[in-house]
Amino acid sequence: MTAAADMLKARLAGLSPRYGIVLGSGLGSLVEAVADPVRSPIRIFRAFRSAPYRDMPASWLQGKIGGVPVIVLSGRVHFYERGDANAMRTPIETLKALGVETLILTNSAGSLREDLPPGSVMQITDHINFSGTSPLIGVDSDDRFVGLTSAYDPALAERMRAAAIKLDIPLGSGVYMWFSGPNFETPAEIRMARILGADAVGMSTVPEVILARFFGLKVAAASVITNFRRGHDRRRTQPS
Repeated sequence: MTAAADMLKARLAGLSPRYGIVLGSGLGSLVEAVADPVRSPIRIFRAFRSAPYRDMPASWLQGKIGGVPVIVLSGRVHFYERGDANAMRTPIETLKALGVETLILTNSAGSLREDLPPGSVMQITDHINFSGTSPLIGVDSDDRFVGLTSAYDPALAERMRAAAIKLDIPLGSGVYMWFSGPNFETPAEIRMARILGADAVGMSTVPEVILARFFGLKVAAASVITNFRRGHDRRRTQPS
């Protein structure tokens, strides 16, 4: 991974990003807000993992948002693509090697609450890993026993709320439940998710949170609600 990071670092042209952002389904247009963008071909990573090119995020972009240096990953690799919970390890490990300290994760999700309708944004305060797997399975180190009590950094969460208030953006909060996908949830699974305390459901993000904490990155995350999941076969437009 050092070699991949060195190749990307050479393209940063002195930029010292401390924030990484992963864009979920439907949020790719945020790349248009990146000033002085430098796009790196994802094939840089190909030599450093066995997965084929199509299993990497759509693009890797360096630049500034609001004057703050960032690295933006437009798209992500989902667990359901190959059954690999560790699929996002290479990009996240590279972010760490480049000096990134904070990872901001976004996704699209189905709401389980009437007060979180389609179009709203839910700050993720905690998660439930319903998939039953972890990207740290097989790691040959005691570092794999990562504590997740404060997986979503409280100080970052407060800054997100303050920013939402300043910009007059309604911001909900809740628990995200990770289903492995690619099939959508059954009515019984949706009822179960409610009983267990989930506020939204989706097919991503949780393994990235685990990996980020494994590498010592702080995490903030939010879901853009695309539809209600009331327990019948009403489908999301995009899994993310």
